[in-house]
Amino acid sequence: MRVVLAEDSLLLREGLVRLLDEAGASVVAAVGDGTALVEAVHEHRPDVAVVDVRMPPTFTDEGLRAALEVRRSAPETAILVLSQYVEESYASDLLTAGGGVGYLLKDRVAKLADLSDALQRVVDGGTVLDPEVVSALFAHRRRRDPLATLSPREREVLGLMAEGRTNTAIGRTLVVSQGAVEKHISSIFTKLGLPPSGDDHRRVMAVLTWLGA
Repeated sequence: MRVVLAEDSLLLREGLVRLLDEAGASVVAAVGDGTALVEAVHEHRPDVAVVDVRMPPTFTDEGLRAALEVRRSAPETAILVLSQYVEESYASDLLTAGGGVGYLLKDRVAKLADLSDALQRVVDGGTVLDPEVVSALFAHRRRRDPLATLSPREREVLGLMAEGRTNTAIGRTLVVSQGAVEKHISSIFTKLGLPPSGDDHRRVMAVLTWLGA
């Protein structure tokens, strides 16, 4: 797996390079700002771009804007955004760009297995969300929630889907059978008006419907 890394802190950048190497990835370029990220992606055509949200010059949303530019100009490159904090609007903007994207808190990537799993899932076209981001997004939208028809258990299932969990993993987390998980997901699709078109695609659309609410 070939990676382009964008992180403005030299210390963190070097640490992430080592961590990505231990996760089995090959870092083909490591840069310190959004402009350099876009240029490196166009030059190296990596499998995934790992991007910090806040980078020079204003340290606000440069990383996000660069990630969205990568998605527009090199859609075959997956995106994994890292942040120190939960940036709700940033997560929404990123995920409405389609599958093959992820948003993790930096504390989460300290666990090698979590980082390796997240990289593989976004490269495979999945969506990965940090559990804290999922919780924050649910809370942010609760007051005008278009998903009011979903039962509490269906909301739990949708939250785990947003984290990129498989049906088996959802069943294990909720301590229910895979058949029960499939019934909940089918009900979610029906209530959200998502007609049959391939489960993976509908999973992404279900998460995007929730985020766009």
